[in-house]
Amino acid sequence: MSSLPPATALRAPTILVFDSGLGGLSVFRELARARPDARFVYAADDAAFPYGALSETALVARVMAVMEHLIARHAPDAVVIACNTASTLVLAPLRERFALPFVGTVPAIKPACESSLTRQVSVLATPGTVRRDYTQKLIHDFAGDCHVTLVGSTRLAPLAEAAMRGEGVSDEELAAEIASAFVREGRARTDTVVLACTHYPLLRDRLEKVAPWPVRWIDPAPAIARRLSSLIGPVAFAASPAPLRLFSTGERLDAGMVERIVGRRARAGEILAMDAPALA
Repeated sequence: MSSLPPATALRAPTILVFDSGLGGLSVFRELARARPDARFVYAADDAAFPYGALSETALVARVMAVMEHLIARHAPDAVVIACNTASTLVLAPLRERFALPFVGTVPAIKPACESSLTRQVSVLATPGTVRRDYTQKLIHDFAGDCHVTLVGSTRLAPLAEAAMRGEGVSDEELAAEIASAFVREGRARTDTVVLACTHYPLLRDRLEKVAPWPVRWIDPAPAIARRLSSLIGPVAFAASPAPLRLFSTGERLDAGMVERIVGRRARAGEILAMDAPALA
């Protein structure tokens, strides 16, 4: 993938951050820190949330259709697919279709296995990410002598959405969803957990609280921010005056809620009106 032409650095770049729901806000926080000069658009395909419920064919068609509308409307300089489930399938077709940089979000298995002392690593993901050949290839290529436990949670992303919206989510519910990620084998036990869904870092404080023992939690967001910055060139200005623009396909995103999560001013949420493939 090539970087943008040097001339692009002379103006504030427009960055589109895309997810099926609120999870991509965990990535946006790091992007905003790395690129204070950028104008950001955050888009949530919440009408199709959660993506893990879609077949692979339907997911690719859905993301391609939504992305067609978003790119036509906002003409971004780069796009961040802040969703593991989507990234493991759609990056190749997106790069083939659109002549602009795409940065994906994939399970951080390589750094997790490189840093594990007990050689026991767990990947806390969605069922869709766990099923992907892409994830298996990452394990094959980078796990080495690490034992990698894949945990596909069906409820943790929806629980994160609920918690961010101010709904009650109990510690017991969270503990049940992460229990399988904590493994003992003889004297060794899990010492590193990969947060392989962008929703999960939104709950990190609470996950640390309910975990059976302390572990290193791997959040890919800082690495994603570094990758994006390397593609779009040096920071152009001290800060962009433009508030974060919010779009969704289902219900309008609450600007106040988003501001509390990311610490950045946001405009009132707008609905992306579009015709898209059925969600079967």
